[in-house]
Amino acid sequence: MIDFDYRDLAAFVAVARTRNFRRAAREQGVSTSSLSQRLRELEERLGVRLLNRTTRSVAVTEAGEMLLARVGPAMTEVNEALEQVRGLREAPSGRLRINAPPPAVDLVLAPMVGPFLRAYPKVDLEIAAESTFVDIVGASFDAGVRYGEHLAQDMIAVSLGPPQRYAVVASPQYIAQHGLPTEPNHLLDHPAIRTRFGSGTMLDWEFEKAGRIVKVSPPASLIAVYQPLALRAAIDGVGFWMTFEGWVREAVKSGALVSVLEDWCPPFPGPFLYYPSRRQPPPALAAFVAFVGEWRKRERRSGK
Repeated sequence: MIDFDYRDLAAFVAVARTRNFRRAAREQGVSTSSLSQRLRELEERLGVRLLNRTTRSVAVTEAGEMLLARVGPAMTEVNEALEQVRGLREAPSGRLRINAPPPAVDLVLAPMVGPFLRAYPKVDLEIAAESTFVDIVGASFDAGVRYGEHLAQDMIAVSLGPPQRYAVVASPQYIAQHGLPTEPNHLLDHPAIRTRFGSGTMLDWEFEKAGRIVKVSPPASLIAVYQPLALRAAIDGVGFWMTFEGWVREAVKSGALVSVLEDWCPPFPGPFLYYPSRRQPPPALAAFVAFVGEWRKRERRSGK
């Protein structure tokens, strides 16, 4: 068995990758002469030349390429493992940027923010509420939130919450005056409060019952992106509004709004936190992922 020092292999990998003794020495935090001496001693123990050096250049020999191909990935694994273990002694800190659609922000993320920041006071959390699809990597976000059908295949996804459902609501005064729809197509005869996304798209209202899917596009008497405006308009009797049940639950409970076509609005999976597939996420993101896991466990225990 060849006797070697971990630092000798680290020195070789640094020089082989950078092709520069001075740069490799800075990375290793040692002098150039010390680094050169380590490599000479490693070559002597192995009995082969790993590097060809001149005053102007460094080239890796065939033996060196063979060693780098096997040792390089292993050294990366070791360094990542050491960094991960070292991080356990330090509280996660730094900025955490998350991009999410407004319903997920209001109904799912908002209740988590206070408890998470109390648990991790050194984390600076930034949540951007956007309805349009964003390339989280290109836009420098650590993670995003989306519903399952919009998740990219190369992302890690973590469930953020229990199933959700849509609700179609109107004021009791409007229903008393104009009647109660019993089929989705009946909505075509009523004014509606609609949403237009940043892309310019105004999505159809989709319903499902007993395997039958119905899409309708009722006439828009109001197009509102701002949720409080849409809620106020529905309460004031402008027309029907299809939205997330969580946004109108209290208004329905108080009698300010009436929910209709409930048998046409089945539940669907809640949103997912997603982030790029990589071995070691930033500490702040790793802390949030762990926090979400514990949060979901408490929800399940409480029956939510």
